[in-house]
Amino acid sequence: QVQLVESGGGLVQAGGSLRLSCAASGSRFRDNVMGWYRQAPGKQRELVAVISSGRSTNYADSVKGRFTISRDNAKNTVYLQMNSLKPEDTAVYYCNAKAGATYNMNYWGKGTLVTVSS
Repeated sequence: QVQLVESGGGLVQAGGSLRLSCAASGSRFRDNVMGWYRQAPGKQRELVAVISSGRSTNYADSVKGRFTISRDNAKNTVYLQMNSLKPEDTAVYYCNAKAGATYNMNYWGKGTLVTVSS
């Protein structure tokens, strides 16, 4: 069982920065694939960024060059550094963990709201 708690959301002006954090409980954090997803009003949840146990990363095209995902296995925490924020980045951001031998166990946090004003 993995529990995820996000923090760091808030209101920021366009062009600003925020750093989201996701604290994970449970064992074997270092083996999990960790990701950030977001859901804007009226839209489907979409992948923002993902980081593997080996620290390989992948990003949505819309955030490449602006967002950086990282992980601190000693703190069981994954981060999302968001720079050059745009109004279209406004969404609830969710932390995700994929665990298990085949990464078939899927866990979600409750989300943190990011609002970017123009």
